[in-house]
Amino acid sequence: MTSSPKKQFKRVLPSTLTAYHDFVQEVLSVLEEFGWSKEILFGVHMALEESISNAVRHGNKHDPDKSVHVEGELSENRFYARICDEGSGYDPTEVPDCCDVENLEIPGGRGLALIKAYMTRVEHCENGKCVVLEKLLD
Repeated sequence: MTSSPKKQFKRVLPSTLTAYHDFVQEVLSVLEEFGWSKEILFGVHMALEESISNAVRHGNKHDPDKSVHVEGELSENRFYARICDEGSGYDPTEVPDCCDVENLEIPGGRGLALIKAYMTRVEHCENGKCVVLEKLLD
């Protein structure tokens, strides 16, 4: 049995909270064609949308002159995406752990916790300007 070819993508998205929804749906449609379950697609959807939203809101600070750069690869058993903003970056270790009892009332950090919960691997690079998401199927 031969496996389906991998599909690569590369997009430059405007820094608005509405500009990326069609792109996310395209990614999910390809993964669905590869046979990914609805449950796993839900997690990919949440992680990808949250990562792009963070790039728009926190990285680019809604600046219409900045963009979000997304590239990656999709296959029958792997979702890989690299999302980069044009902001100044940040140190992800400085974000409080939202699950720690002492931080329950502090806003922020929930999106990162959500992303980490759904992905196999999450890596921040380029001084916090980029995040790499990877989901591997067993």
